[in-house]
Amino acid sequence: MSEMSFDQMLEESFKTIRNGEVVEGTVISVKPDEIVLNIGYKSDGIITRSEYTNDNNLDLTTVVSENDTMEAIVVKVNDSEGQVVLSYKRLAQEKGNKKLEEAFNNQEVLKAKVVQVLNGGLSVDVDGARVFIPASLVSDSFEKDLNKYNGQEIEFVITEFNPRKRRIIGDRKQLLVAEKSKLQKELLENIKAGDVIDGTVKNVTNFGAFIDLGGVDGLLHISEMSWGRVDNPSKLFKNGDKVTVFIKEINENKIALSMKFPDKNPWNGASDKFAVGNVVTGKIARMTDFGAFVELAPGVDALLHVSQISKDHVEKPSDVLSVGQEIEAKVVEFKEDDHKISLSMKALLPDADEKNDDAEYADVNVEEVANELD
Repeated sequence: MSEMSFDQMLEESFKTIRNGEVVEGTVISVKPDEIVLNIGYKSDGIITRSEYTNDNNLDLTTVVSENDTMEAIVVKVNDSEGQVVLSYKRLAQEKGNKKLEEAFNNQEVLKAKVVQVLNGGLSVDVDGARVFIPASLVSDSFEKDLNKYNGQEIEFVITEFNPRKRRIIGDRKQLLVAEKSKLQKELLENIKAGDVIDGTVKNVTNFGAFIDLGGVDGLLHISEMSWGRVDNPSKLFKNGDKVTVFIKEINENKIALSMKFPDKNPWNGASDKFAVGNVVTGKIARMTDFGAFVELAPGVDALLHVSQISKDHVEKPSDVLSVGQEIEAKVVEFKEDDHKISLSMKALLPDADEKNDDAEYADVNVEEVANELD
């Protein structure tokens, strides 16, 4: 039997490795874009930046030091330079995929960081493995801009797991829906009509605002925002505003809210402030052909009939008045139950013929314009 040469003996002293095998080694050199490992083989193992991370700008010297022990997977036993190509990233992905598979089978809730915002959803990193969460499964409501999630940690469940086709799908929406249902049940068990509650404006529409009451939304209709007239809710509220409301009605899971607190009702004490004969001031709020509606206080409008504007004949109120104009007038009629007030500017004019004024006003059909005051 022939004796082995020194090189042959040295060759036999090294272990054998194969592609796909997991090896452990000690870091003997690290550069910003490359890690060199002693893996107990005749050639050193090399991990490039691209095989360590998806971050093309990461400086490897900031995360790895000499003498560190690392595991990696063998990609190629001998490259063109006789070195062993290793991948830390692929090994991490395999471990991550195993964790995802277990979570998928057990319907486990995972928490991970959003590493990329895509056109159709979010990409989340779980121990090196990527999970895609479609835009439709990110939230329980429409999200126009997903960039706010970038870099955030979010919770989700795995609803589809097929790593061979690189299809691992996450779902955050179902967790939000379940949590919202739980909060809604708890809230509905502890509130009743008339309760005053704090909330946050979540969404403003042309018909009202949705208020987050703590995981459950209530509707503040435009007609319940103020005792005064509201033409555009967005002029009063914006998303994120803190508001105090009271519960007007609960109909199954629907909560109707109001800010028209009874103690702030502008008609409280109106019989004294707007008694017949009192002289009041107000602003022209709107006009019709038969008269002008005057705002005496937020939520209190009065009718100034065209016949009561001047001693002279006035064809239309807009011929002599304008919206926003402040006027002074005398209260000639007050109906508290109907919330109806009628005014006369003519009654304050000098030398007015009170008898004729009363006769002319008596011809006004108040019922004809009653709906305009509502």
